[in-house]
Amino acid sequence: MVVRRCLAGLFVAFALFGQTEFFPLEMVRPGMRGTGKTVFSGSRIEDFSVEILGVIENVGPKQSLVLARLAGGPLATTGVLQGMSGSPVYVEGKLLGAVAMAFPYSKEPIAAIRPIRDMLLRARAGSSRPARTRVSLLDRNVTGAFVPPEEVLAGQSRLVDIATPISFGGFTSGTIEHFAPQLRALGLEPAQGMSGGGKALRNAATPAAIQPGSMISVELLSGDMNMGADGTVTCVEGQNVYAFGHRFLSIGTTELPFARSEVLALLPSLSSSFKISAPREWAGTIVEDRSTAVSGFLGRHAGTVPLSIEVIRGGSRGTTASSIYRMEMVNDRFLAPFLVQMALYSAVDATERTVGSSTITLNGIIEFRDGTAPIRLSNSYSGEFSVPQQASLATAVPLAYALQSGFDSLQLKDVKLKIEAFDEKRQAQIDQAWVSRQEAQPGDTVDLSVVLVKPNGSEITKRVSYNVPVGMPEGPLYFTIADGNATNLTEYRRFVGAPPRSPSQLVALLNSLRSNTKAYVRVWRADANYDVQGHDFPSPPASLEQVLAHTQTALGAGIPSRNSKIAEIEIDAGEVVVTGSKTVQVKITE
Repeated sequence: MVVRRCLAGLFVAFALFGQTEFFPLEMVRPGMRGTGKTVFSGSRIEDFSVEILGVIENVGPKQSLVLARLAGGPLATTGVLQGMSGSPVYVEGKLLGAVAMAFPYSKEPIAAIRPIRDMLLRARAGSSRPARTRVSLLDRNVTGAFVPPEEVLAGQSRLVDIATPISFGGFTSGTIEHFAPQLRALGLEPAQGMSGGGKALRNAATPAAIQPGSMISVELLSGDMNMGADGTVTCVEGQNVYAFGHRFLSIGTTELPFARSEVLALLPSLSSSFKISAPREWAGTIVEDRSTAVSGFLGRHAGTVPLSIEVIRGGSRGTTASSIYRMEMVNDRFLAPFLVQMALYSAVDATERTVGSSTITLNGIIEFRDGTAPIRLSNSYSGEFSVPQQASLATAVPLAYALQSGFDSLQLKDVKLKIEAFDEKRQAQIDQAWVSRQEAQPGDTVDLSVVLVKPNGSEITKRVSYNVPVGMPEGPLYFTIADGNATNLTEYRRFVGAPPRSPSQLVALLNSLRSNTKAYVRVWRADANYDVQGHDFPSPPASLEQVLAHTQTALGAGIPSRNSKIAEIEIDAGEVVVTGSKTVQVKITE
């Protein structure tokens, strides 16, 4: 299979060689002169001069880079610009490669050129989706699956992928500031308010508008909020487009719409100058995002996913205001959760405060194209700080878990979210818990009282009853009263070694997650507990326990839990977020 892919890549490279002449890397010598092409203003492609300094060998597996000094146009002032990634470089009229890497804080516009042969072979050879790492429901960073930008050590400095400027429209400055560290870690440089919006993408660019040196914008999100990543086209052969000269996010096989873009201005900077651009017309689809380039097709439409977010301003006397944001986002299993997280955070940040007492109630539905039951979201978040962050992350993590589970049939169809926000802390702490009796026999009823305390000191007392089953053995019986997050954590641990085996089982797990507007009484014993097809099997007979233990070990499910749940009882606390945990016990006697 590997050999066939390599041969396929070579075939493509030689086929393109017949249309565009390439300058062989083996003939590159220091002192050679060349010409590069890029856009410095508007959509006009301009030339800049290139002086070859040498070749850096083996910077990667069978990869080399050509070190060069650039000159001409504004480069003496700006240095190598973010947005120049992919700018083609020609020697003796033949395509050598693309401007791809640079030195941060360099006093001169010195760049590394990615040879065109590496771009073609690797961008075309990887036709299948690479293996992914399953995200955890406990993950606090949904961008963890992305590969960081590449770097090459050169003396005491670093030669790094030229950062990809990413433009935002409709996002709050607080959102961009909050997510900037994650974006920069991925090699993306955020710029506020530099996008022309998604409506322009309804028109289609003519094929002749996309040429080597043209600016393009990969449109990740369009509509009331929009986000685009800018780069330069290196090579166009028929409907095939190659750009950037380095990875975008290294997400492999994908479908990302891209547009023809225009440069509005250049912003010189001591750290790294960049182009300020705006997308104009839709042009095609990026289908491969590999280590040395992105590649796609002109005129191909990419499937996108509708995303709507409604924010309702809540008040003591009912709803006072409402805002609805409608967008289209890329249908990529790794990008979609991050985009939802950012859009949701911005929607709340635009109308609600992010510091001070607040409560957010979120309801939503995530639908799939294959007919799998939808994921239903229903939860509340309350506190003094970072409430929008809690709500947005809690929405993105289950979505990432579903899309990155390894079930390719789970393709997004629609995401609809509804938020209601209040300027008050609707929260209650589990403060006390006690039982009506210290000892009980099988068949007896145990009454449990739970006291919840609100921030203003007022108390809510809830009572539930539990009937001890006939035949329960002697020993301590525990009652743990906990919030939804703590209960979910306890339940989720049993899925770590034995993950869901089908899309329906996975969605059922996500829909079974407890809401944090309730308290949950977990009745349990300190006995072995086994998972049988997604269901608890507590305290099995000794003979059966040996079989289950052997089977679970063979399946890689690990050691069984010594926390055997007997029953679970819900305590509805009303429209407040419950926090905390208490455990009490009753001794079962004959």
